[in-house]
Amino acid sequence: MKSPEKKTSAARKSSDSVLVPPLSRPPAVSTRRRTGFTVAPDGVRLFFEVTGCSQPAPTVVLCDGLSCDGYIWKYLQWALSERYRVIHFHYRGHGQSSLPLDLSRLKLSDFSRDALCVLDACETESAVFIGHSMGVQVSLEAFNQSPARVAALVLICGSFGTPLRTFRGSDRLETLLPLIRAGVSRMPSVVGSVLRAILPTEMSFLLAQQFELDGRLIRREDFFPYLEGVARMDPRMFVATLAAAGQHSAQDILRRIAVPTLIVAGRRDSFTPAHLSVTMSSQIPGSQLHVVEQGSHSAPIERPLEVAEVIGRFLARHLSPPAADGP
Repeated sequence: MKSPEKKTSAARKSSDSVLVPPLSRPPAVSTRRRTGFTVAPDGVRLFFEVTGCSQPAPTVVLCDGLSCDGYIWKYLQWALSERYRVIHFHYRGHGQSSLPLDLSRLKLSDFSRDALCVLDACETESAVFIGHSMGVQVSLEAFNQSPARVAALVLICGSFGTPLRTFRGSDRLETLLPLIRAGVSRMPSVVGSVLRAILPTEMSFLLAQQFELDGRLIRREDFFPYLEGVARMDPRMFVATLAAAGQHSAQDILRRIAVPTLIVAGRRDSFTPAHLSVTMSSQIPGSQLHVVEQGSHSAPIERPLEVAEVIGRFLARHLSPPAADGP
């Protein structure tokens, strides 16, 4: 029987709260962090970091959205590290991971295989997959490829497939993408220079607030890393990955999911509208849905307490008590 939709106030306090530290700001430096690289079968060098508790504490792996290398996890990663072992990796062509020589190797199945490769490098049999935006598709694809290695799923502000058909309530982006991709392929260096000049600017931040973000809830220093990350990306990589995400669908996977699943949606999310999360919840047996009423696509950094609390409660219910120590 499906759990009812739950709405949690960010200000609520309770005796069984799973949050240990306040989320007013994360620590500048973590003393329980190690980093490393592993190599995917096709030669791509993958960066990863491990924070929090050591094994046998349950492990969670964080899967980013497109063009992201961790900005969305700023508060959640810190909160989870108090009780769990947390792995975060950079997708191929993102952050400190290398770009594949063959740009056709940017399918969602490639990203999910990379996630499993990172688990191997971290000597981890299974983990909770927590995905944001495109990371929802990556997490679902990881379950499709190797269900035994997915202990649970937390799917945040994402679609189960073909997200370009619902972006901002229409299929306009899907229609325009072939033209965008053709332009980028003809002038990649020019497009890259323009993006580096205009994206990490105050004007871009103001526009983001106008069209998606809640300016009352989000801080400049929390969102600028995203703008800077997009500006650093190879534009060919960006459009190729966007096209791959737009073509991917996990529709046939949903009813086969047999692990605990939490779905978190933002009521004001226009990139992956909340109705997609409602549909996904209706098709994943026993899943739990939580809607962040004032949340946009960036809900984890707009409402960090609320998001961390609902995820923490979910993990506490479904995972064995973790041990405490270093990574």
